[in-house]
Amino acid sequence: MLRVRDDFLRAHLAIAALFCFLGFQYATWVSRLPALKTDFELSDGRIGLLLMASGIGAAASFPLVATMMKRYGSRTLATVSAIVLGLVLAGFTLAPNFPVLLLVAALDGVAVGFLNVAMNAQGAALEVRFRRTAMSRLHATFSAGLGLAALLASGVNVVTTTLSAHFAIAAAVLALLLLLARTGMLADDPQPAAADGRTDAKADAKPDGNTNTDGATAETASGPAAEAAPPKRRGIPLPSRITIWMGVAMVFGTITEGAMNDWSALYLKNVVHASPQLAPLGIAVISVMMVVARLFADGWRTRFGDGLIVRVGSTVAGLGLALALLVGGVVPALIGFACVGLGIAAVTPCVYVAAARQGSDALALVAATGTTGLLAGPAVIGFVANATGLAWGMGVVAASALVVALCSTRIAWPALDAAPAPTAPETVLNEA
Repeated sequence: MLRVRDDFLRAHLAIAALFCFLGFQYATWVSRLPALKTDFELSDGRIGLLLMASGIGAAASFPLVATMMKRYGSRTLATVSAIVLGLVLAGFTLAPNFPVLLLVAALDGVAVGFLNVAMNAQGAALEVRFRRTAMSRLHATFSAGLGLAALLASGVNVVTTTLSAHFAIAAAVLALLLLLARTGMLADDPQPAAADGRTDAKADAKPDGNTNTDGATAETASGPAAEAAPPKRRGIPLPSRITIWMGVAMVFGTITEGAMNDWSALYLKNVVHASPQLAPLGIAVISVMMVVARLFADGWRTRFGDGLIVRVGSTVAGLGLALALLVGGVVPALIGFACVGLGIAAVTPCVYVAAARQGSDALALVAATGTTGLLAGPAVIGFVANATGLAWGMGVVAASALVVALCSTRIAWPALDAAPAPTAPETVLNEA
């Protein structure tokens, strides 16, 4: 029993290091958007283009993720993408002009897309293998990484405003996190990309728990029809309606989360006129609240259920931010940011868990849409800000949180006391 507990803790810490890595890397460069804006003399519209390039990279990674996972496994994919993300920081400091900066941002998006799917596949496999909840705490470490990076940015700004010095320190931290992750990530056996063309039957489940009859014959029939099914199921499987609702909720949830991380510093500096030392603290406030909420989220889910947590939380995030924007000022803004961190914290862990119960294809799709929303959504906010002002752009963020609340009413949330899906961890890793 002690050995199993040690195995769980070792794997949990290693996978948590991946989540922390991604949050730290992401917040490191977005917290310095004001400096990049000054150095390259960028308008809000060009900042939006920069973020859009990252989102396009994430979207471009989606068709490749499943193939890469099956061929190389999540452990290798996570390691390689993490190394690329470390090198991306150097690219931001060495870019000679804006077009090259866009290419660096696009590469960042591709690597983020790969790492996001790989680390969530590891997290889902951890819960299946040990039959213990962990996803909310893993996402808490992502938020912790965001907060640590924001605090580091604020501290470095006191000493020097040089991006190269800041990113060099950040790269050293990322290297340590990757070394920690390598000590205990779950192993998986790579499979050929074409080894399995099947679609998990659970991906066609209706909200009432029944199987979609449109695809039931190929999945459940016996005899010759069943033997002839695999050729008909080849290619990219079509998502079920419940998976689409999960994807929409994930997109708008990550738009809310990502836009706050990307635009909070600029909002504090340019709209409410916070000092350069206070501007990065917007991300810190959001991240701290998200860490606290995610540390307690598993208990809340057990007591109240995933659906209620997501609905109430996203409503608090949307209304809290909207009120802060209406009042104006640094303190109201930080309070509104805290509402967003507290309310939106449980959305992505809950949706990932629900998607994992639907099958590996649903998990991969939801993870990809989440990455796209996280990176491309803030770019849309940039275009709105360029046309109407950043305050209106942040209003779109508040509206996005309320869309999540609406989507949550269409999702069949899994029973929290239900046993994990009877899928081997290796299958989750190789097919996610």
